Amino acid sequence: MLSKTKISCAGSGLMALIAVFIMVWKPFSASLNDTGQIMLGGILITLGLWIFKPFNLPYAAGGLFLAMFALILGLAPSVVFSGFSQSAIWTLIPALFFGFTLQKTGLGKRIALGIVKLFKPSYPGLVFAWTLIGVVLSLLTPSITVRVAIVIPIALQCCELCKLPKGSKGNSLILLTAFAMALVPGSGWLSGLLAGPIIQGMYNAIPGLEGVVTFNSWFGVLFLPMLIITVLIAAGSLVILKPKEPVSKDVAEAIKTQSLPKMNRQELIAGLILTAVFLMFLTGGLHGLPDAGVCLAAVFAFFLFGVLEAKDFNAGVNWDLVVFIGMAISFGAIFTATGISQWLAGIVVPALAPIAGSPWAFTFGIMTFMFLWRFVDVAIFIPTIAIMVPILPDIQAAYAIDPLVWIAVFVMPSNAFFMAYQNIWAMMSGAIAGDRAWDSKHMSAYGVLYFAACMLALFAAIPMWMNAGLFG
Repeated sequence: MLSKTKISCAGSGLMALIAVFIMVWKPFSASLNDTGQIMLGGILITLGLWIFKPFNLPYAAGGLFLAMFALILGLAPSVVFSGFSQSAIWTLIPALFFGFTLQKTGLGKRIALGIVKLFKPSYPGLVFAWTLIGVVLSLLTPSITVRVAIVIPIALQCCELCKLPKGSKGNSLILLTAFAMALVPGSGWLSGLLAGPIIQGMYNAIPGLEGVVTFNSWFGVLFLPMLIITVLIAAGSLVILKPKEPVSKDVAEAIKTQSLPKMNRQELIAGLILTAVFLMFLTGGLHGLPDAGVCLAAVFAFFLFGVLEAKDFNAGVNWDLVVFIGMAISFGAIFTATGISQWLAGIVVPALAPIAGSPWAFTFGIMTFMFLWRFVDVAIFIPTIAIMVPILPDIQAAYAIDPLVWIAVFVMPSNAFFMAYQNIWAMMSGAIAGDRAWDSKHMSAYGVLYFAACMLALFAAIPMWMNAGLFG
């Protein structure tokens, strides 16, 4: 614990020293004005707080520091807090209520356990069951936190019923598959993960990118590759983590005896509302209603029909996450107002020149870099996305690379989990599993499998993106 604290303090301290150097000596005066350089220093300090979390500070603390710094520097409140006026934040807040509702009513657990019971208790059967559970829960809530909180306890039950030794491949296979399927399949559609509305909000905050990210455009870019990735990791997990322990014959009866109380009124109403929300997302091109409006209407319905109560308003939303995301979305307006966007574009756009001429070289090159960068940016990858989005119009103007391509570049690496510290949901899963958590070597192997699956999926995705006119 002490060494972790020292590393976090050293990392954030180093970024603070670099920030002070920039603010005092202003080394970029030739291409960035004084206000921009001072703001750049404040942003570096903020990134240090977000990435390294010294003294276990919440993400909101970094966001509040950024707001304070920008206001003192003289930026207008409409710029500093622009992220909170985006529809994305008002899609995110209801989305958090959706996840809370699944947990509170027990509907999520009912769905997961019901699907497990449908399949013969074999390793392929359990892997397929967790895949289906991941897809169904992703349709109902974008909250990966909630999905993990639902599936990991049930996966633990399966490990115990199958009498799998702690640290065994069979134990790791079931737990890692439950975790991965709560994480990966939902990335194929905008409402399947919280990063969806967040990225949409960041795009909408940049002139020229308004309305680019929609449910349909996201689906068109990412559904096929994420489908391929899901299939590859489900099949590959049975190879790299092939268990030596057979599934006991009495497991089937033990699983069948796992019972839940009869579905109550709250579960039924919650299920109907959440299904309606996804259908409204899917048919947005027909009815034209904004996603945020649909989400807010659903939350109102939860309270109206008694599924949620007044006391749930504070419990149902992670306000630390809301402040963090709101300020991250504000990066675009802050970058533009201080000239940082233009300065960054002058650095990044030329740097992409060697690979930008080929869709294959660009996609594989930038994707590999982002996976490596994921070892550094562990703050849900939001800081990196917030920095890159404002300069996507410049990249498009220089190389005719559509900003939609970058959705895949952001999302695939953001799910990476070579090591537990890279992925907050991996850490959460391990904490829930306790002493029965997967072996770290098994997790690293599964993380490499995910990376390989992403690279292989690009062989199908790149021709599809080229045919859609996203390159050139």
